[in-house]
Amino acid sequence: MSMLSIRAATPRDRDAIRQVEEHAFGQLAEAGLVDALTSDGDTVLELVAVEDGQVIGHVLFSRLYVVRKEMADFPAVALAPLAVDPSFHGTGIGGALVREAHRRLREAGEKLSVVLGDPAYYGRFGYSRQRAEKFESEYQGEALQALAWADAPESGRLVYAAAFGNSLAA
Repeated sequence: MSMLSIRAATPRDRDAIRQVEEHAFGQLAEAGLVDALTSDGDTVLELVAVEDGQVIGHVLFSRLYVVRKEMADFPAVALAPLAVDPSFHGTGIGGALVREAHRRLREAGEKLSVVLGDPAYYGRFGYSRQRAEKFESEYQGEALQALAWADAPESGRLVYAAAFGNSLAA
């Protein structure tokens, strides 16, 4: 019987993570985003799901800031990307990665997470469009959602790591 484990990503996982990202999304953009976020030092938390010694899932949270007038910038995290090898879709691995990451982020004192994704999927983890609708963002729309674990701003300008702008320009 195989056993799924979730652990922090290590430098030895880089090639396997790239492969999962490319297979899950069918393109290179998300894998390039992961490479840029990690090389730029913007990663807050990165986890992998491993089964039988093989990386089959990956999630990354990077530093994001909520910039508010006449107030200190508020540190938050951005969930992107989340990927599971297509042969394991529908098995709950993505959800397990998100739940474990949320647990670790809360324990580390993070207070706010933002995601750009399917509201039906991310809503099951507590993300909501209503929590994000007052933020200024180039990604503002139905897919922009937020989740607060503690007292956090409800408005301000979302400033993502530079890699997000670079990956969209590519």
